Amino acid sequence: MVSLSALQSFGQRAQVYDLPARVRHHLLEPAKPGFMIAVMDTATFPAVSCQGLYWLTGAGFSKGTIEVDLRGKNILLKSFLGIAFHGIDSSNYDVVYFRPFNFRNEDTARHNWGVQYMSLPEFPYDKLRKEHPLGYEHAVNPVPFPDEWFHARIVVNRDSIMVYVNHSPDFCLKVPALSNRHNGKIGIWSDQLPGDFANLTITENN
Repeated sequence: MVSLSALQSFGQRAQVYDLPARVRHHLLEPAKPGFMIAVMDTATFPAVSCQGLYWLTGAGFSKGTIEVDLRGKNILLKSFLGIAFHGIDSSNYDVVYFRPFNFRNEDTARHNWGVQYMSLPEFPYDKLRKEHPLGYEHAVNPVPFPDEWFHARIVVNRDSIMVYVNHSPDFCLKVPALSNRHNGKIGIWSDQLPGDFANLTITENN
């Protein structure tokens, strides 16, 4: 295992974020009113459940690696969760997100829509799907169970985005970056039903 000091010597800064502590100290900022977030008392490790977009107060992100444990729900078209980055406000940001209800879907098309990268507002998922079929979304491999915790590692470079799941050495998504934004806010993102988040670590490259 590479130590924090070793990471720092290679020009990287690793930061572990205690999400429940941030909720208690009001250090997760809703992107707009009406969103909800709560500490999960029943999880086996410190976790939060949120619906909407919450920025990490005082944290910015340019390029590097984002690691997080996620858990959605196996309810068709109701469970979308991931990490937003290079954010300006509630309408301008990039996001990598998962559709857990598609992970093991027997419909081939839906199975291939397991993980998505999009950049708002210029490149929403429907525009990307129409103009670049399976270009910015892909099946998740190895395949998690839809309603169980899974680990995601998102590698953000200046020109590309790569996504790995459950510590696999092989990426399940590799796409060119769509936005000319190269830094900004970073946060947890969930649409429709609440999503669960834990063990967030951000290693930023200098």
